[in-house]
Amino acid sequence: MGYHSRKMLFFFLLGTLIASLILSCGMRMSVSLTGGSVHPEAKTAYVGVFVNNAPLVNPTLSQEFTDAVKDRIRNQTPLMVVNEQNADYTLTGEIVTYSITPVAIQGNDMAAMNRLTIGVRVRFTNRFDETQNFEQTISRYADYLSSLNFTSIEGGLVSQINEAISEEIFNKAFVNW
Repeated sequence: MGYHSRKMLFFFLLGTLIASLILSCGMRMSVSLTGGSVHPEAKTAYVGVFVNNAPLVNPTLSQEFTDAVKDRIRNQTPLMVVNEQNADYTLTGEIVTYSITPVAIQGNDMAAMNRLTIGVRVRFTNRFDETQNFEQTISRYADYLSSLNFTSIEGGLVSQINEAISEEIFNKAFVNW
């Protein structure tokens, strides 16, 4: 057997060994390709409607935020999002903050920049590991020029903030940050 044949055989055997190790580890823990890990027996997640209890109410925020959380779970885990609260994982909560505040005041006491802040109180329950359960309030914001018409940019700002909050919730629940 020549040098190149032995080298090819070595890499073939090494590749087979690595593939076997990966497959055997996969039987013990299910990990999605995007970083979220779930218990190997877990099949379902329940996401309750995040009711908007903020003093200032955006009428579409509750549904948009709830959908953002569901979409993240569907896209980054093998879990099926279900409508029953007795799921393997449960996420519930409420929107507690929706506010606009000035952040950069000009010389004429007018705001040059405003800040939209959204805060969500979230509760997470893990049926397989109660030490992973948590309740936490997560807030994120986006700044915008006060000269812009808020109504015309509100949807984009809300979407941006929803993305950031749902990502943090996902990471805390499924990536264990």
